[in-house]
Amino acid sequence: MHDEQKKDALFYESSVRFDANRIRAAAVYCSDGRFGEHFDDLLHNALQLPKYDRLAVPGGAACLAGHFATYREDEGVFAQLRFLVDVHGLERVVLIAHENCAFYSERLRVSALQLETEQREDIRKAVRKVRSLSRTLSVSAFFARKHRKDVIRFESVEL
Repeated sequence: MHDEQKKDALFYESSVRFDANRIRAAAVYCSDGRFGEHFDDLLHNALQLPKYDRLAVPGGAACLAGHFATYREDEGVFAQLRFLVDVHGLERVVLIAHENCAFYSERLRVSALQLETEQREDIRKAVRKVRSLSRTLSVSAFFARKHRKDVIRFESVEL
């Protein structure tokens, strides 16, 4: 490799211009990459949150629902969210879960028959925990599922 080729391979310059303005919103969702673009689509287009802060962790809001098996994750994600509320001045938090989440079946050992029920209950628990960060914080939640073979539909979770 020539010296010029080596130099070019050491960095990538984004064509997206930086905007220092904050949107004052964050989303907590599962890190499953198959849903990443869909989550962005919901947040950018449906909720009009173009530059939200992201907390993508396996299971998403599951780690904020008080499971013994996720105690450490709970503490870590809650501390990170508190930091964002305090330092970035968050006014809104969106929690998103998705159907057939492997975190529930593999880590929490939830049966397929109870999976969605458990996820929806966990979202409600997580909402209560997130709201404890600030009385003025707006919190909403969604459940993502395949509607057709390649279409993801987001359902608002009743809180």
